Amino acid sequence: MTTHSSHSDHQNDGPGHDHEVMIADFRKRFWVSLILTVPILTLSPMIQSFLGLEQALAFRGDTYLLLALSSVVYFYGGWPFLSGLLSELGERQPGMMTLIALAITVAYFYSAAVALGLPGTVFFWELATLIDVMLLGHWIEMRSIMGASGALESLARLMPTEAHRLRDDDSSEDVPVTELQPGDRVLVKPGEKVPTDGVIVSGRTSLNESMLTGESQPVERKEGDEAIGGSVNGEGAIQLEIRKTGDETYLSQVIEVVRQAQASRSRTQNLADRAAGWLTYIALSAGGITLVTWLLLNQTFNFALERMVTVMVITCPHALGLAVPLVVAVSTSLAAASGLLIRDRAAFERARDLQAIVFDKTGTLTEGRFGVSDVVTFGDRSEEDVLKLAAGLESQSSHPIAAGILQSAEERGIQIGKVTDFDNLPGQGAQARVDGVMVHVVSPGYLRSEHIDVDGQATEQLMEQGKTVVFVLEDKRPIGAVALADIVRKESRDAIDRLKSMGVQCMMLTGDNTAVAAAVARELGLDDYFAEVLPEQKAEKIREVKARGLKVAMVGDGVNDAPALVEADLGIAIGAGTEVAVQSADIVLVRSDPRNVADIMALSRATYRKMIQNLLWATGYNAVAIPLAAGVAIGVGIVLNPAVGAALMSLSTVIVAINAKLLGRTSGQTTS
Repeated sequence: MTTHSSHSDHQNDGPGHDHEVMIADFRKRFWVSLILTVPILTLSPMIQSFLGLEQALAFRGDTYLLLALSSVVYFYGGWPFLSGLLSELGERQPGMMTLIALAITVAYFYSAAVALGLPGTVFFWELATLIDVMLLGHWIEMRSIMGASGALESLARLMPTEAHRLRDDDSSEDVPVTELQPGDRVLVKPGEKVPTDGVIVSGRTSLNESMLTGESQPVERKEGDEAIGGSVNGEGAIQLEIRKTGDETYLSQVIEVVRQAQASRSRTQNLADRAAGWLTYIALSAGGITLVTWLLLNQTFNFALERMVTVMVITCPHALGLAVPLVVAVSTSLAAASGLLIRDRAAFERARDLQAIVFDKTGTLTEGRFGVSDVVTFGDRSEEDVLKLAAGLESQSSHPIAAGILQSAEERGIQIGKVTDFDNLPGQGAQARVDGVMVHVVSPGYLRSEHIDVDGQATEQLMEQGKTVVFVLEDKRPIGAVALADIVRKESRDAIDRLKSMGVQCMMLTGDNTAVAAAVARELGLDDYFAEVLPEQKAEKIREVKARGLKVAMVGDGVNDAPALVEADLGIAIGAGTEVAVQSADIVLVRSDPRNVADIMALSRATYRKMIQNLLWATGYNAVAIPLAAGVAIGVGIVLNPAVGAALMSLSTVIVAINAKLLGRTSGQTTS
């Protein structure tokens, strides 16, 4: 088909509304043309003869009515192909539009001449059915690839619309973020988004920047530290001094990277277009040769012209118009049932050739949440005792570390004791009485400030692995430590194993530190990893992998992944991630299951095989049909007249449709 699909295409097509208008236009033209085809078939002499109803259906002036109805179908239903012809010829790239326009134009004007007195046979019913099928094919295809990228709009929506600007007397006023100027002070309350880039001038908190930077752990921030617009404030209220606004902000720079990456995507011309391009040249050549040959053989001009028209109409088989879109429709349906939403079909087709998959870590290979990985005990306390006291205290906190400890305790069936006198220790931890015992859950910095010594060999090893370690004190005496890490998804191991068995290299890209990345890479058996990668560098890392001569897919879920998703040969978004990652991707994994990446490749390969089979059949039958239509076997009494040619077209279309439906059976073993 002629409908190309790429990120740059989506951008050039304009808003998604325009795309919907185009689909509605094809749908309307199809139904109008189909309705008019009924009387055209009824009035066509060939159909009347085939049904033996010439006397019953014929009436005076029926030929002119047939011409009028066919004219409406040609000019109204055929307009997208006629305008497409001009576009393709302007680009000097004849494709499906040129082939269709050529066939319907030859059929229409020849048939019109016959209707007005030229001896010969009209092709009006072939004209109408060809336009119907081609409109249906384009409508199916356009629906299957709809989903113009809304990445830039989604990025912009990450920013809050209002901010609490502070007056000189420290009272606040709510103002639109667009009114903020460098030097303004704003208040950011717990749980709110930072309105724009700035520096903390008062307060201490933790900021969740995972959707922006890929850093899985909330980052502690204090006076003098920078805060990125769009990050989510944790447990403490802070005051910011605005440093950057508008295009200068971090998020705006990410938007620009996405815009540039989208614009740089190359066009991918699909297989049907290439086949149509060749058939265009074949139709013109075969038609011209047929006309000249019969004239040289002293046949009448009318006979030679009819042979030429038959050749040129038959050269554009109905099946070719459905060969790809039918497979696309079936594969899209199968993919959706398996939790794979295909947004860019051209990129999906390229998935069969992927040689490397680069996964984002946080939220993709991992769950993006803290979980207890290790419990270390000091003295005679058991792991359960340590976790019970820690969970009791943390039940009063909203910190992500607290949530991880609590969930681990629940999973182990540990009952939490009575908690009183809870007190937060900003930047260092918390303290409370649990069942009457004074308990502290604190950072290594607290131990240093209080000069508390612990046997640090085991905990140091955990820290070297990039894990977050907090210490549990009972009456200021260390009784244990709890190590937390971003939990690796159980499905990730199976996903990596399956991809490696398919000959694909598996890599990881993360903003986390090297120790964390190395630990995850070892656990999953990855071929390579990139750690401490700044958001603006992620697309660059994808280019590095591509420079190795590999076809690359990127799998991610965060804002910081958006440029890399667009830069990759195939962008795959985890459905549970941010909307911008989803909108930047070619395929969305609704179930957030990394194993579906292997399913994508399996389905892509099966889909490609079906497309090739259909295209070979749709174009291959011309090897027999064209010579017979030209009259090469007339000496033995075999002439492919328009009726037989139309029957062959119908048979070819049925075979293509059945073969497309069989995709579900051939790929059923590969999709989960």
